Amino acid sequence: MVRNLTFLSILFFSLFSKSKAQDSQVGKWQKFEKQFNSRKTYENPLYEVQQFEVTFTSPAGRTHSVNGFWDGGTTWKVRFAPDQTGRWSYRSSCSDQKNTGLHGITGSFECVPNESEFEIYGRGPLKQPLGTYHLAYDDGTPFFWTACTAWNGALKSTEAEWDKYLQHRKDHHYNVIQFVTTQWRGADQNSQGEVAFTGSGRIEINPEFFQHLDQKVDRINEYGLVAAPVLLWALPVGAGRELSPGYYLPDNEAIMLAKYIIARYQGNQVVWVLGGDGRYLDELEDRWKYIGREVFKNDPPGLVTHHPMGRHWIGKAYGQEPWMDIVGYQSSHGNTEGTVNWINYEPIASDWKLLPAKPIINLEPNYEEIYQRITAEDVRNASYWSVFATPPGGITYGANGIWPWIREGEKILNHGGDYHVSTWEQSIDFPGSLQIGYLHQFIKQHDWWDLRPSPELLVAQPGDENFDQFISVVKTPRNDLIMAYVPVKTMLEIYKPGDGDYVAEWFDPVRNTMVNGKVTEQKGILRVESPGNQDYVLVLKQESK
Repeated sequence: MVRNLTFLSILFFSLFSKSKAQDSQVGKWQKFEKQFNSRKTYENPLYEVQQFEVTFTSPAGRTHSVNGFWDGGTTWKVRFAPDQTGRWSYRSSCSDQKNTGLHGITGSFECVPNESEFEIYGRGPLKQPLGTYHLAYDDGTPFFWTACTAWNGALKSTEAEWDKYLQHRKDHHYNVIQFVTTQWRGADQNSQGEVAFTGSGRIEINPEFFQHLDQKVDRINEYGLVAAPVLLWALPVGAGRELSPGYYLPDNEAIMLAKYIIARYQGNQVVWVLGGDGRYLDELEDRWKYIGREVFKNDPPGLVTHHPMGRHWIGKAYGQEPWMDIVGYQSSHGNTEGTVNWINYEPIASDWKLLPAKPIINLEPNYEEIYQRITAEDVRNASYWSVFATPPGGITYGANGIWPWIREGEKILNHGGDYHVSTWEQSIDFPGSLQIGYLHQFIKQHDWWDLRPSPELLVAQPGDENFDQFISVVKTPRNDLIMAYVPVKTMLEIYKPGDGDYVAEWFDPVRNTMVNGKVTEQKGILRVESPGNQDYVLVLKQESK
């Protein structure tokens, strides 16, 4: 009798555990993962399982429904980052309701206070405060986007290389890593020889590719950095365009692939980049708006932006789209008059005030060493001009050896030119790479989120005659802080915007130092001479009354 009771107890526990998950614990805003074991094997799960969703209920009773994903064989998973401490419960739902391994599974877990030293966990995930032009952590602390384009990094790097790169970016004040999540024109497979999917019209997902990518995305967050994955690379021109899924996949397959990637990484601290390097206007505008609305209609965790082709401004067309939280643009890789004026006059500097209030960020300015002609000075010029052309929100850096993850003796795939390209390891220590970190340190010392472009303060704009001498000016509404980016030595003349006296300092963006300046005033005009034969940032502060 005792033996029978013991057997029945074991049987009951075994059956119960299949429908009721064991308790687990996770830190607030960190990834909770639950595995489900399907009772069926599907030939192509993307098409045969129309919906696999898990609804999480917070301790306060709020519900969050997120998509789960197939991870090979009969394994399915869901990932979720809880935003409240206490006990959470969940219930799964599957379109194939007869599959008792996926449908109707319930469980709970405990969310505990987060003890991480990193702000993405201590302050919470990024948001876009209503009516502002900047990003912020969940607790309201402003976040100045300082990113690096490691497009191929997550695909090609070894674990040791990835750790070295992420540690370097963290140490030099970067906080976002932009990367590609499928095969694309710059990498036709990952380091394991795997591709993310095959086919067009009826695609098949390769879970092994994404399992390798999982580790790289997790490492980004483990260094306290935000992951910015490109869901659908979309370059429609040049060699390798047949490898850009956002270009050649039909709408529904593009949507399906993007949703799958979101389901895998929604438990991480991310900003989604819907399309990469694409053309999103004219005859393609309706397609991409449809894709964006479908992919993000259920408001998955994470902010969203778009990465257009060089000098393709999509602010007017997409600024009103409810799914777009950040208006991204790419000024391209030139230092010519056309590119410089595109940033400083039209459309960037002229259009920002016509759009709904959202951060506007150059997601790809000059790549250092590209075509062997872009220098650190060109990188600084494009970056400071971009930051000050609109209300400051952030900037992205790139180098011609980092984005393709070039090692000694390698060449860039589908990217013309037989010139020398430095390795990724050499490139992270380029002067411009370090100087973007200086930009981040410098601007964070001030109330940068209050600054607004104020070209009317300049007595004369030298950029009207010589494009590469354009001076960018921003100030706060209170007139207590004025900044000006001065690309060459000059005597700067500024109309005094308010009462009181001003003191001047110059920030040296090359050496990361401050130099005292001398202000003279005559008939309401402030005059300050830059201290050397290079670019500087003027900082004018109103003295306390």
